[in-house]
Amino acid sequence: MGKHAAPRRRRASLATPLVGGLAVAATGAVVAGGVVLSGGGGSAVAAADAIGKVSLAATDSTGAADSTATVQRASSLSRSSDRREAADPTKAASLAAAVESQVKAVTQKVDAAVGDPKTIASALLSDYGWDGSQFGCLDKLWTRESNWRVNADNPSSSAYGIPQALPGSKMASAGPNWQTNPVTQIKWGLGYIQGRYGSPCGAWGHSQSHGWY
Repeated sequence: MGKHAAPRRRRASLATPLVGGLAVAATGAVVAGGVVLSGGGGSAVAAADAIGKVSLAATDSTGAADSTATVQRASSLSRSSDRREAADPTKAASLAAAVESQVKAVTQKVDAAVGDPKTIASALLSDYGWDGSQFGCLDKLWTRESNWRVNADNPSSSAYGIPQALPGSKMASAGPNWQTNPVTQIKWGLGYIQGRYGSPCGAWGHSQSHGWY
């Protein structure tokens, strides 16, 4: 008999196609991350689905971690800023005191500009070295002289204004608006009292004894 060549057996392809990051063997087994997931068909699909869920969970976890890190950094910066502001309380106190002083100065000027003459005079006493105890004497003195009227005019002597300056034009040394401004008149009057009698009570004592000051 002649020899016949034995038919060559075709070697089964062992190629392993890649599907979505999964290696699917010819046997139907699924290889993922170096781990063989046995079974085929529905089992392979189920395994692929499980791997996909794990990947999504890992992505979500990374995003959450990044968000947490961002919040922590922002919180850290905020706390650092707070510490910087609190680190210099002396500077903050000095600034607050300076602002308060400026506000008081502006307030006093506004009050002096729109307040009644008695209020203005009381506020100005300390500028001449007197305390509030001197106001009673000043009130009696200028009530007698002019009743605290800015335009009080004595036709017989030409005395004018709240302190009854004689003549009234003397008050121009305290300001050009001496005829209408109570602040100007009071400043001139207090300066006159300080230079001649030393204090409002000294001027009032002289007025009681002589009828004028």
